Amino acid sequence: MLSGAVEGEKMRVSVVGTGYVGLTVACFAKFGHDVTLLGRDRKKIGMINSGRSPIYEPGLDEILKLGVDSGKIKATDDYNVVKKSDVVFICVGTPSNEDGSIDLSQIKTSSTQIAEQLKTAGHFIVVVVKSTVVPKTTACVVKPILEEISGKKCGADFGLSMNPEFLKEGTGVEDFIHPDKIVLGVFDEKSYKILEKLYSCLDSKIPRVRTDPTTAEMIKYVQNSALASRVSFINEMANICEKFSVDVNDVAYAIGLDSRIGPKFLKAGPGFGGSCFPKDVKALLSAARTVGENPSMLETILDVNARQPRRLVDMAERAVGGLKNKSIAVLGLAFKANTDDMRESPAIIVIKDLLGRGAKVRAYDPKAMENAKEIFSDSIEYAKNKEECLRDADVCIITTEWDEFRNILPYVKCPIVDGRRIINPEEARNRGITYMGIGWKDNG
Repeated sequence: MLSGAVEGEKMRVSVVGTGYVGLTVACFAKFGHDVTLLGRDRKKIGMINSGRSPIYEPGLDEILKLGVDSGKIKATDDYNVVKKSDVVFICVGTPSNEDGSIDLSQIKTSSTQIAEQLKTAGHFIVVVVKSTVVPKTTACVVKPILEEISGKKCGADFGLSMNPEFLKEGTGVEDFIHPDKIVLGVFDEKSYKILEKLYSCLDSKIPRVRTDPTTAEMIKYVQNSALASRVSFINEMANICEKFSVDVNDVAYAIGLDSRIGPKFLKAGPGFGGSCFPKDVKALLSAARTVGENPSMLETILDVNARQPRRLVDMAERAVGGLKNKSIAVLGLAFKANTDDMRESPAIIVIKDLLGRGAKVRAYDPKAMENAKEIFSDSIEYAKNKEECLRDADVCIITTEWDEFRNILPYVKCPIVDGRRIINPEEARNRGITYMGIGWKDNG
């Protein structure tokens, strides 16, 4: 049994989806539960069954290895495991459509496959939607599919819940084990008691928020939109601070001391990215419009975020008086440190804008290089390390806050455009290096 397991509380958990969220749900194995990950990609299934994570996420390799070695974690493409489960999590992707609405095709497919297994299940199984879906999806999309295909009744023959995740990439394992809350949107009492038992392995002091599925869905969207709004707000303030020769970091520190505001998500930078904020704000905006609302604040959040990465390119252009045929070193490709995820990464916008202005781009990231090659192919050069990336560069642009980029000054002989404010401006200038940064008071 894995360290931390709770004797007598073992449950059989199936997880549909082997992406970031699904893999993190495997943390239940740490507490003695049996976890089966269901996926379609044979390569991913093989990696998981060998105890390796298909994605980079600190701590996840250890969870999978210990789980596989102890027999608590396995991966398969056989949906027959559903009928042997106590709880089945739906953790499939809900990507954005071109109009910003979410694509529910994977939700519908997985619901259909689960429903086929519910037909012959001999016990009460709770189906849990953990994928991020717009309000009413669980009630008006998932529930009808499960009932119609299985021929069974929700609440009587099987359970259904919406249990949103609030994980941060880079700290997902820690966030799963020590969340700030657990939201359980349920239709019936029996489902709630089963999920309460499943989550009893986590600290009892963690607030359990019991609500209905639609409210649970809305909680996820509103939380991410609120956090995204803080990022866009401080970025817009950073741009204003520059004009008045004020360091936005000084401003952010001071206002963060106000208990009504707090310091979190007040770090100016190139904008938010990843699998959640951009997609979720767009989805809530699209959903609001379908019911006759026009939320201008959500539009502004996205507009500010779309413009922000290009400020780095503008700074680089000012630093060297034009970018055509200039060699630009881009340090950082993932949307944030401690992940290899490039979904909606500001670095993508930066690099495309650089190429559009005629620059030559050489890039490096400790974990996201292979993902970058799928996006940019041979349109940019890929460095083996930060030193190679910086060699003979005309400008260096920092787009991701990896710790190893904090000590680049000994290798730099060109202007630095610091999108993450991780370099000491005074030290750079003492070395004779031109420094420009988001929200820095002396960008020139």
